[in-house]
Formats: sequence, C-alpha cells, structure tokens
Amino acid sequence: MNKTLLKPKAEEAENALEPGAPGWVAPMSDREFNFLRRVVKRHTGITLADYKRNMLYRRISKRMRALNMDEVKPYCELLSGPQAAGELPLFINVVTTNKTSFFREEHHFEHLARVALPAFVDEASKRGNRRLRIWSAGCSSGEEPYSIAMILQAGLKGLGQWDAKILATDIDTNMVETGQQGVFPADAVKSVPAPLRGNYTEPVSGDESQVRMVASTRSSIVFKPLNLLDNWPMNGPFDMIYCRNVVIYFDKPTQRILFDRYADIMRMGGFLYIGHSESLYGITDRFRPVGQSIYQKIA
Repeated sequence: MNKTLLKPKAEEAENALEPGAPGWVAPMSDREFNFLRRVVKRHTGITLADYKRNMLYRRISKRMRALNMDEVKPYCELLSGPQAAGELPLFINVVTTNKTSFFREEHHFEHLARVALPAFVDEASKRGNRRLRIWSAGCSSGEEPYSIAMILQAGLKGLGQWDAKILATDIDTNMVETGQQGVFPADAVKSVPAPLRGNYTEPVSGDESQVRMVASTRSSIVFKPLNLLDNWPMNGPFDMIYCRNVVIYFDKPTQRILFDRYADIMRMGGFLYIGHSESLYGITDRFRPVGQSIYQKIA
C-alpha cells in the first residue's frame, strides 16, 4: 500500500497568488504548524518532520479554499472545535497521498503464489479447515488487494469450496470508495501479468480508457475504512497480512505497538509482508525473516 504522507507532487507549485486574491491563503505560523502536525500524529500515528511544513501548507490550502477560508487559524479552530469529528476525515484525506500499483514489489506476490499459498493449502488439508483470511492494511485505491485476489483465484484450486476472504482497509475514505468500485485506468493494469489481466479484468462499456475487475474478483474483497491506531473490529486470525509502506513515517514506539497487534491477530506461522524500506529489526521478536521484507510469525 502504500500510504505516504505529503509526498511532493509535480503540480504542487508554490502559491503564486497575490494576498487578497481569490484562493489566496495567509502563511502558516509556527504555532499553527505545530498544532496541525500534532493532529496528524494523534490521528494517524505519523510523525511530521519540520521540512514537510510547506507541503502541509499547500495541502491544507486546498481544503481551506473549499471552505472559503483564507487564514490557517480558523481551520485549526475547526479541527479542535465541536465540528472536528466531521472535518478530521477530510483533513486526513487531504494531507495523505497514496502511491500504489498492481503487483508492486512483485517478489511479495511470487512468495504468495509459490510459497505461502501452497504451504497454507497443505496445512489446511491436514486440519480439515478450508478457511483463509488475508488483510491488506493500508490498501490505498485497491491495487494491492486486487493483486492478491487474482493470485488466489488463479492458484487456489476449488476456490468456491473455500472460506476465503480478503479484508482491505485504509484510513483514506476516498481510497476505500475507489477500491470498492474496482475501476482503474487501462494503463494501470499493464503491470498485471497478461493471463491474469485477461481472466480478471474487463473493459468498461463505452470507455476504452478504463477497465473493471470482474465481479468474482470484486466480491472476494471487503473494503472498509480503518485507522490502524483505533480499535480493530475484526477478530482474525489472519493467515497473511500486507502492511507495506505504511509504517515508514511512524516512530519506533508506534511501530512496536502496531506490529505487536499484528502478531496478536495472526495465526502461528502466518506471513507478514512489509515495504522494501521497512524493517522489523529492533521492533519485535515475534516474527522471523523468511525473505526480502517477508516475515513469519513465530511467537
């Protein structure tokens, strides 16, 4: 997944509007910046460094223009006042951005297809329990869970006889809605292997620029909004969890808490997939490394 915070975008040029012009937003003070990054930390777990200040300003400026605000102070008051509950999800959506693609970090999906899934099938046959649960934690717009779903549909024989479900969650409610729709630009699915693309995607009628995941693939995934810092409504146990490029902006104490919670909700021997720039070293001893950014629960 693929959630990052305040990643620079090409279109995010400096605010060139003159003071008082329509859409102009007054500069952000130190006090306002510190307040806003405390809100980000408290509600997302993400630690916002000083050098992110200008990007934070540009992001909230877009939201403030929608509210016809030209100063940051009243927006801070909105986030701390009686209407905060309604604005906070929109604030989080604005200040976070999503970078993802189908079969991103391809070795994770190769491991799923060649190692994790066959091992699970073997264990399930011994237990006599055809139950499989996979969680895409930080699913962004859905490319990750749909990649998982295609692997399952292609590799799990007799899938209809299994109780197999994929949970996909993200803090960004807009991304959850996009994932539920299962519609993507045609160029986006070019990274999907041709056999899978042919079997599990279909053209959108009247729009050659878009494709849709087929109904059976869409129905295999449950999309839900979820803040990883909040209580988790699901019970598990999960056989595999994908949490990739999510915790890179979390401080160490928050990472320790999160990975401990993952271990609690996973079955013994389950697989955890994290981002290429992330590591569990010095964070937890409840997983052992079994591949490049791939871990297995041991305790």
